[in-house]
Amino acid sequence: MTRGSRPGPRAVLSRRARLRWVHLLIGGALVMPYFLLANVLLSLVRHGGGNNLFLSPVTQITTFAGALPLAALSALLFPLIRPLESTTARALCGIPEGELATGPARTLAERGRPALYFTLHLMLGGLVSGMSLAAPPAAVALCLMPLMNPEAPGRQPWFEVLGGPLLPLLAPLAGLALLALLAVTSWAAGGLLARCAPALLGPTASDRLAAAERRAQELAMRNRLARELHDSVGHALSAVLLQASAARRVLGSDPEFARQALTAIEETTRDAVGELDTVLGLLREDGPASAAPAPTLADLDTLLDRTRAAGGTVVLTAPEGLASLPPVVSREAYRIVQEGLSNALRHAGPVPVRLCVTTDTETLEVTVENPVGHTPARTRGGGGRGLNGIAERARLLRGSSTAGARDGVWRLSVRLPLSGGAR
Repeated sequence: MTRGSRPGPRAVLSRRARLRWVHLLIGGALVMPYFLLANVLLSLVRHGGGNNLFLSPVTQITTFAGALPLAALSALLFPLIRPLESTTARALCGIPEGELATGPARTLAERGRPALYFTLHLMLGGLVSGMSLAAPPAAVALCLMPLMNPEAPGRQPWFEVLGGPLLPLLAPLAGLALLALLAVTSWAAGGLLARCAPALLGPTASDRLAAAERRAQELAMRNRLARELHDSVGHALSAVLLQASAARRVLGSDPEFARQALTAIEETTRDAVGELDTVLGLLREDGPASAAPAPTLADLDTLLDRTRAAGGTVVLTAPEGLASLPPVVSREAYRIVQEGLSNALRHAGPVPVRLCVTTDTETLEVTVENPVGHTPARTRGGGGRGLNGIAERARLLRGSSTAGARDGVWRLSVRLPLSGGAR
């Protein structure tokens, strides 16, 4: 039921109204066990269990009122009331997916609002269910009243109220009005439940916080996967492109270099397939067990050979003992070197590159330098993510990174604390 809506025939008899009527009937069915329990308790208190309380309409109303607190108490003790009510409200009341909580209420305080909705659902469902059972037979009897014998037992009160010359007109109209009352009541009760559902079954502050944390974890995993794909597979494809270009240029004049470039392309492609399996292993539960180990600074020689096969010149300055560095720091530093060399080849061309790796007891520093502005390489579109990925890797290990050109030299410098590998 929306603000300003009117109960026209189309709205009252619409498909949504019929689904909400079914929702109310479910509430009427759920209230019956509580009604029977309340009936037994009231029988013991008032009559010692010897009388049937269903014979008195007043007692039925009293029993129904006593059943509602029992329903509220059970909802407070049963944490799955919220997901069950949310599921039926989405399916039958037309509530959008994001407006209702999906998980169980964890604490007693969080169960208060779902318990109130559950009680309201059972109360309105019991009323509409009772009307749905009583109104149609009464309406049929009223419509057929002009054809009945007024002297038949039990029919005199109806004929006294609706008797006389207007009986053939008033009785059928009263029957139709009774059906209309049922339809309008069901429409109004269903609309009320639909409007109350987001407020009473919606996520709490703790639910929103948990959802935000899950979303942050998903985004972190996606960013990690994007960095791995960019740095590993992206570097391999860039190297293959430059190696193929170098081989094409010297194919006629230097067949031996072309053969070496083609061999490097084969090896680079093979290694890229292995690294792709490693990256995709992040998405599989058995990925870490079946994927190849990620490269570290101990594999720098292979990386430098690929870069030189693509036409670049790399001068390495590094201490001994890189294999003993913390694995996490070593893996991230390898990716940083990989991206730095790829940027130099893509943006500066076959220029001399100076790679310096230094370490002490607390930090690891990686520096990549190359001249700029002489013979720029042909660059591809859609780049610009490499430096951001380097900065993200450094931040994850509580390190820092700087990059920029000065005096005709592009310099990338990254500092990583060795203690970051213990995180």
